Amino acid sequence: MDQENEPRIAVYLDYENLAIGARENLGAEFDYANVADALAERGRVIVRKAYADWSYFDKDRRMLTRHQVELTDIPQKMGGSRKNAADIKMAIDAVEMALDRTYISTFVICTGDSDLSPLVHKLREFDRRVIGVGVKGSTSNLLPPACDEFLFYDNLVTTTVAASKGGVSSNVEVVVTTLAGLEESTSGPVRGSALKRAVLRKDPTFNESDLGYRGFTSLLKGLADQGFVSLDGSGDPIVSIAGSKALEQADQLLTTVVREAKKVSYTGLKDALVKADRGFSEANLGFRNFGSFVRSAEARGLVKVTGKGDDRTVRVAPKRRR
Repeated sequence: MDQENEPRIAVYLDYENLAIGARENLGAEFDYANVADALAERGRVIVRKAYADWSYFDKDRRMLTRHQVELTDIPQKMGGSRKNAADIKMAIDAVEMALDRTYISTFVICTGDSDLSPLVHKLREFDRRVIGVGVKGSTSNLLPPACDEFLFYDNLVTTTVAASKGGVSSNVEVVVTTLAGLEESTSGPVRGSALKRAVLRKDPTFNESDLGYRGFTSLLKGLADQGFVSLDGSGDPIVSIAGSKALEQADQLLTTVVREAKKVSYTGLKDALVKADRGFSEANLGFRNFGSFVRSAEARGLVKVTGKGDDRTVRVAPKRRR
C-alpha cells in the first residue's frame, strides 16, 4: 500500500473507562503507547482526543500529552453525570469530525462501554471503518460485534524482545515487532517501504544508520541474514516473518510438542514449549505476545485451537486437501 492510500485515523478515548478497567482488571496503569503502536501498523493517526475529568488523572494527563493526545476536560462531580457528559461530548466530536473531515477513513473508539455502540453504528453508516479498543474485563459483550475490528488492550501490552541472537538493539526490535503487527493486520504482502513508514510512525527518530546501515533495505538484508525475516524481490522487497529460519524452528518445535501430546491445554502450551526448548521466546520472533504466535500458527494451518477461555485446547491441524 502506497502512502497516499494509507488509512487516515482519528482516535477517541473514553479515558476513565480505560484507566479504571486497566487498573482493576490488569493491575496496571493504562499506557497509550500500546495502543499507539498497534495503530501505527494500521495507518497514519492524525487526530487523538481523550475525555475525562483530568483532576483525577494527573499522571495520565502527562503521559497522554507526550503522545500528542488532545485532552478534553469534563469537570463535573464523580458519578454517572460526568460519565454521560464525556460520552455525549465524545460522540458529538466524532460525528462532527466524520462530517467535516471526509478524508479520515478510520475511527478508533477506545472504550468498553456499550453506551457508545450507537456512535459506532453511526460512523459505519458514514462508510467509515471503526476499530474498537477496550480492556477485556470491562468491555461489554455488545461492543466488539458492532465494530469492524476490536482490539483488546490486554493483548496490546507489549513484551520486550529479548536481547539474544548476539544482542538485539531497540531499533531492530521495533522493526521486527512492527512487521509482525503488519502481517496480522493487513491482508496483502508487506513491502519494505510500507514497513519503514509504519516504523517511523512508531518512532520518528528511527534511523537505520544508527545501526551502521546505509539504507532500510540494507538493514532488512542484515535481518534476513540473522534469520529474523525473509525477503522476496529487490528494490522494494516483500518482507515476511513467516519463512524466517527462526520461525521455521519455532514452528517445528510447536508441531512436535503438540503432536507428541496429541492435545495440549492452551494455558499450558507455552510452558510445554519452554520445557522442550529453554530458548523459545515468541518475543524473539517479533510477536507481541504468545497469543499472537499461536494465532499466526493457526492461520498457517499448523495447529487448531478449540474451546473457549481457559478450557481451550491445541491440536495439530488436519492436513488440508489440495
